[in-house]
Amino acid sequence: MPGTDEASLSQYLADAPPTIVPLAIKPHFEALTDQQKLYAHNISRAAFLGSRIVLRQVSPESEAIFDFIVSLHRSCDGNWSKLQQDAGVSDQALKDFLNYATQFLGNLGNYKGFGDSKFIPRCPPETIEALASAVPSAKEALEKSKTPIAAFYATIEEPAKMHLGFPDKGHLSTYYPDSPDITQDEIEQVSAFMAEKNLLPENTRLRKTKDGSFQLLIASGLGKPPPEGGDAGPETVFKLTGSLSGKTLELVFGDYIEEMAKIALHIKKAGLSAANDTQKQMMDHYAKSFGSGSLNEFKESQKLWVKDIGPMVETNIGFIETYRDPANVRGEWEGLVAMVNKERTEAFQKLVEAAPSMIPKLPWSSDFEKDKFSAPDFTSLEVLTFNGSGIPAGINIPNYDDIRQNIGFKNVSLGNVLSAKAPNEPIPFIHPRDLELYKANRDQAFEVQVGIHELLGHGTGKLLQETSPGQFNFDISNPPISPITKKPVTTYYKPGQTWSSVFGGFSASYEECRAECVAMALGCDFSILQIFGLGDGTVDINNKAGDVLYAGYLSMARAGVAAVEFWDPKTRKWGQAHMQARFSILRTFLDAGEGFTVLDYTEDDLSDLTIKLDREKILTVGRKAVETYLQKLHVYKCTADYEGGKKLYEEMTDVDEWWATKVRKEVLRRKTPRKVFVQANTVEEDGKVRLKEYEPTCEGMIKSWAERDV
Repeated sequence: MPGTDEASLSQYLADAPPTIVPLAIKPHFEALTDQQKLYAHNISRAAFLGSRIVLRQVSPESEAIFDFIVSLHRSCDGNWSKLQQDAGVSDQALKDFLNYATQFLGNLGNYKGFGDSKFIPRCPPETIEALASAVPSAKEALEKSKTPIAAFYATIEEPAKMHLGFPDKGHLSTYYPDSPDITQDEIEQVSAFMAEKNLLPENTRLRKTKDGSFQLLIASGLGKPPPEGGDAGPETVFKLTGSLSGKTLELVFGDYIEEMAKIALHIKKAGLSAANDTQKQMMDHYAKSFGSGSLNEFKESQKLWVKDIGPMVETNIGFIETYRDPANVRGEWEGLVAMVNKERTEAFQKLVEAAPSMIPKLPWSSDFEKDKFSAPDFTSLEVLTFNGSGIPAGINIPNYDDIRQNIGFKNVSLGNVLSAKAPNEPIPFIHPRDLELYKANRDQAFEVQVGIHELLGHGTGKLLQETSPGQFNFDISNPPISPITKKPVTTYYKPGQTWSSVFGGFSASYEECRAECVAMALGCDFSILQIFGLGDGTVDINNKAGDVLYAGYLSMARAGVAAVEFWDPKTRKWGQAHMQARFSILRTFLDAGEGFTVLDYTEDDLSDLTIKLDREKILTVGRKAVETYLQKLHVYKCTADYEGGKKLYEEMTDVDEWWATKVRKEVLRRKTPRKVFVQANTVEEDGKVRLKEYEPTCEGMIKSWAERDV
């Protein structure tokens, strides 16, 4: 890159080696009935059949690179040594390529699913050329899509394209295909127009045409709107208003048409093995949505999903999370299939039962909380399939505010994701005196954090709204008093506005931060720790429950330090919502004063940097600082105070010169590869389904994808 030294470019090199772990599932899958296995199999197939959708949502070259990797495997039937001989590449070159291919498949694209920055092979382009020359089908995969080998590597002339983001800021986003000159303002104006027309955005992409008009590409298995019309009625061309006056928005159905048709077919098959009428109806609405492109139908599936309490096979599928769209409104394809872990679920159900007594302990009045807490289904799951750009540790969905407030939501904790570990993982920034305690308690601390984060973090809060013209869900003549200003609130959500449409691109990170702060605040409550089998509810920072609490605070502080890996100094842009949030919480710890949290070092280059956190002050200084920050985050969100929220969050996530130059350099030096998961496949033979697992190696990861046949 111009003006970029080799050390700076090295941060984009693929992990060597990647941390590969198996997603262990066999005993949980084998415990299912034949009918349940068939249900799980068809939804798993539907989830994986969306892989090419994810690839196209990542970058223009990702699908071709995927086909290239799979073609190489198939050509040698996984005998990479033979392919190495045929191609004439060195041991190291092959090893570097396999490491890259594994990280690519683990992220389902050539940009990190957790961080949104491009990663590139450590092997030279000549290695890719040699492999392509040795395997005609692999070479054809690149040539057919006009993907040059240079696309594997750094965008030297356009360094901003090493990061996903708004095209007019120089970044890459295939949510806006063939539209290099589309602006953030145009995207936001079209989004506002769509909201007026009740057109939801999650399953769409937006293209700007040569004449300056726009096409809304709608994912559907049919290439035209259904006979009864789409979600916006029979019209497919709309005249835009405001500064876009004179331009049009055309609805174009059939984006990802082949994939969506196959997905809809497997969803229909799953419906034949459903355990009950709720699941059957849910599959019907999914199939209609994926076939027709209707997100109204998808919302119906989500209402039924919330009502499908305690299924043995838990699933969710569709365009769900919006983190990777720079506008934070368009969803990435993902699919989940999992089995319930009954023992761990019991603890989570106790947390649900305790929720009504826990929510009043949060730092806001009932004016800023739902009128009634609807107890959700909260389960611990063992994952069979999670297809997308990465696997989270927990989920709280649906993301639609109206469903959440009026019907409810579900929380799930993904047990075999939480517990997955590679042997001898290094743990940077934890002081040697804390290391054994941290290792012994981090898993339980993370489970507590995820449980509170999903249930009482994402599950709390009331958006003050004008629900329809002149109708409010609060007393507009006597509005609530803000605990921040001590005056009546003056802002609220107008008809058609949602949390994400008002707060825009930073809403995802902001909400993750709010949920993490809830976990840090309520994690100090020893009655909650007791629910997780830690102590008897007695407040004692020095007992086992106190050990887990201390490990939880250390973990958050460590994540805050490590977070600056995901901040790009060239663009001054955060690339990962959760890590931006964790950095701001570390800032809260550091700003709390009284020596609560200090970054300890003696070397000028910070090579001995560790976290010093005063365990005895967690319940006083630490909790108070977190609750002060949380209160502001929460009230600004509830009252649609975009200006207040933006100012606060920008201040708390600002990276100054010391963090940018000194700390980040040391973080990059000590960074550890993020886990990639090798997942099993299911195979149907004569109406029976069997499980096929793979070795947690580069070769095993590639084989699992080649046999997925997507």
